[in-house]
Amino acid sequence: MKTMEQTMRWYGPNDPVTLSDIRQAGATGIVTALHEIPNGMVWSVQEIRKRKQIIEDAGLKWSVVESVPVHENIKTRSGNFEEFIENYKITIKNLASEDINIICYNFMPILDWIRTDLDHELPNGARTLNFEMRALAAFDCFILKRKGAMESYSPNIIKKAEDYLNGLEPVQIEKLKRTILDNLPGAEIGYTLEEFQMALDNYRNIDTPALEKNLRLFLNEVLPVAEENNVFLAIHPDDPPYPILGLPRIMSTAADIKRILTDNDSPNNGITFCAGSLGVREDNNLVQIVKDFGNHIHFVHLRSTRRDEDGNFHEACHLEGDVPMYDVVKELLQLQDKRNKQLPMRPDHGQQLLNDLNMKTNPGYSAIGRLKGLAELRGLMFGIANQSH
Repeated sequence: MKTMEQTMRWYGPNDPVTLSDIRQAGATGIVTALHEIPNGMVWSVQEIRKRKQIIEDAGLKWSVVESVPVHENIKTRSGNFEEFIENYKITIKNLASEDINIICYNFMPILDWIRTDLDHELPNGARTLNFEMRALAAFDCFILKRKGAMESYSPNIIKKAEDYLNGLEPVQIEKLKRTILDNLPGAEIGYTLEEFQMALDNYRNIDTPALEKNLRLFLNEVLPVAEENNVFLAIHPDDPPYPILGLPRIMSTAADIKRILTDNDSPNNGITFCAGSLGVREDNNLVQIVKDFGNHIHFVHLRSTRRDEDGNFHEACHLEGDVPMYDVVKELLQLQDKRNKQLPMRPDHGQQLLNDLNMKTNPGYSAIGRLKGLAELRGLMFGIANQSH
């Protein structure tokens, strides 16, 4: 039994975590994207080749693209969305021409992943990403003042949000705003409050069925190109996996996965199995999801979250939290054996530890926290793979 391919995310030449750091951590593959290219524009063969050469010169392999962003006009099917879909097709072809054939993407409206605190301190002094429903409600109801926001939360959460906001200093309120609105790594775009409200307005008439349809129509267009070029598309789950800020979510549950794979039936249509995102919902049986949809898992994110009944969660250590990591990894390794195909895996969202506490790094992507996560997961995989020996 083989272990999964060990990869790490890298944000390009400006990432404070270098390719040398990643190689020293024991990874062999790189997960990256051309973040400097505006959303919707074509990734040229020249630019892809240049980035690939940098990675290979460091003794590593570009294993997965994360992400080729789906332009907002495609999600809303507005403006010049046809042009952006054509650009997406060209980018798929150009990546394939350089033997890069796994593309992670998402279909989350406006904001990719949301947290309300990027440096939440744990009892041991480490810092982690945190999501608090009261903080989101405080932003939504009393800072943004979105129409309909008050109906989106229980009276209990609204009361907690009021108390929370009243306890914040002006600088802390500004920090909350920036945490939600500024571009997190991989999101590419940041907003002012006014710009964000305008972006929300673009979804005024787009409910869950409409967004599901827009994804289906997008895949109708791009999947034939992926099939022709032996490229596998892997949609990432919603993060967090429930409606936020009045926006629909369409990739949060096993039922959503089944719909996406059924609506566009193709071996090249698949998912990024993110244990952390899916694990925020108690009703998601992670092992069963691997069993049911394993043939369509093209990429794996392994991280764990600790949740509560209010919808709050934080990034736990990789072998702790609410994700049954041993059972999940065992099922994934068995899946690899059945498919006779090694899956690329990366340790997702490390905590800030040790020297990283004094360094500026991309939120969730510090070096030492991910090194610790990769080491733990490598040991787990090694132990499972050698159990029968």
